[in-house]
Amino acid sequence: MSALQEAGIVAPAGGGVGELLRVTAPVDLAAIDPRSTPGLPKAEVNGERRKVWARAQVELVGGELGRQQEMLFAMAKAGSERPAHRVLLVLQAMDCGGKDGTIKRVAGAMNPLGLHIRSFGPPTPQELRHDFLWRIRRELPPPGYVGMFNRSHYEDVLIARVGSLVPEATWRARYDEINSFERELTEGGVTLVKVMLHISYAEQGERLLERLTDPRKHWKYNPSDVDARARWDDYQAAYAEALSRCGTDAAPWFVVPADRKWYRDWAVAHLLRETFDTLDLGYPPADFDVAHERERLRAGGVGADGTPEVNSR
Repeated sequence: MSALQEAGIVAPAGGGVGELLRVTAPVDLAAIDPRSTPGLPKAEVNGERRKVWARAQVELVGGELGRQQEMLFAMAKAGSERPAHRVLLVLQAMDCGGKDGTIKRVAGAMNPLGLHIRSFGPPTPQELRHDFLWRIRRELPPPGYVGMFNRSHYEDVLIARVGSLVPEATWRARYDEINSFERELTEGGVTLVKVMLHISYAEQGERLLERLTDPRKHWKYNPSDVDARARWDDYQAAYAEALSRCGTDAAPWFVVPADRKWYRDWAVAHLLRETFDTLDLGYPPADFDVAHERERLRAGGVGADGTPEVNSR
């Protein structure tokens, strides 16, 4: 029995989640059903509804992610002879796509000390004085950390394109700049996990209406969201080209159907787990004499089980 099976983690049906969700050029988002659930069992699991089962699996996978993140952090801190890895989850989505919720669910089991979570809104005046990648470089996770970006450098070929914030020649040149930047990152030990959370026009409408209906969610609503919604087809075209032009072997794109929040969380959790599995992680060996240190502790009044011993003299 594998370690995953012992932990109660069930492998996705039909192969790894990464294999099922990776997209290649040309990307046709209209052909991907936002309510589909690739990799999940088709029917009930052990008598449970898939929704309930998937949420329970996210909890189990979260525990495994926490263990792997700890090894990643420990290897960097100990100065392991193996390369110090960094993992960066890049989340992109239309408004209400679930970026915040995904980070909350997937990062929940990890140690906050080893997380580097950043969100990118409209660029500040200072950021506008630099090239579009300047603010991204400043927020890259340190070695041993798991970074999570809520929006990213891809905003500069999405919003900048649809909103005509820069000339077409400028945003078109950015595809090559992004590919060069990401190649630099991967060669420097950063493992990129780029995920588009793919929701439908109808689902977005329901989520926006929910924000207007529930006073506790008014703070999440922005009138500009409706303006962006009116450009839905333009945004879908912008996403399709970005995914097609910037999906590489070293930094592929994954499209996660996101109308069902419980599936979204399950899929992203498994994507991260599969990514960790490729990094050859392990706890670093001690750089001191363990037996000698144990004897020193015992001599100082600590028992073999780690509890203080009472000096009877």
